Amino acid sequence: MKKIVKYFKECVAEMKKVVWPTRQYVVKSTGVVIVSAVFFAAFLGLVDFLLLKGLELLF
Repeated sequence: MKKIVKYFKECVAEMKKVVWPTRQYVVKSTGVVIVSAVFFAAFLGLVDFLLLKGLELLF
């Protein structure tokens, strides 16, 4: 039982050392990820479409 108590005390101590990001930083980072994902999805969709049309012309 002492080991469990010690474990949780150490967890609390470590969590106090963590430097948490600000809300503004998290919102900006999330925006960058969403914009990047949409851009790459559109780019890959366009490449797929062009390759499909190119193959249709060949066959």
